[in-house]
Amino acid sequence: MYIENVKSQMRKGMLEYSIMLLLRDRPFYTSDIIDALEKANLIVVEGTLYPLLSRLRKEGILDYEWQESSQGPPRKYYKLTQAGCEALAILDANWNNLTETIAQIKDITI
Repeated sequence: MYIENVKSQMRKGMLEYSIMLLLRDRPFYTSDIIDALEKANLIVVEGTLYPLLSRLRKEGILDYEWQESSQGPPRKYYKLTQAGCEALAILDANWNNLTETIAQIKDITI
């Protein structure tokens, strides 16, 4: 039980950052976000993703644009805002610091 809880907390902590990384270059449709995360072995369901995208939009990190679809009604494509790009730069720096710290800790022998 302990391991599963720790893994779950680590995964939750990485999910927002992972979504922002996906959106750094271009807008994504929700199912494309899910597919990309699955390819990276980060499994997310729509019931988890939609509230997260909504919260990030309310915080000014993401916005969306409607695009016509050949397969039905227009689709909502999410993209990073300027504030989101700035937040991603900060998270990138933090990620790099964390990975360096963990690497150093792994190399410590007493």
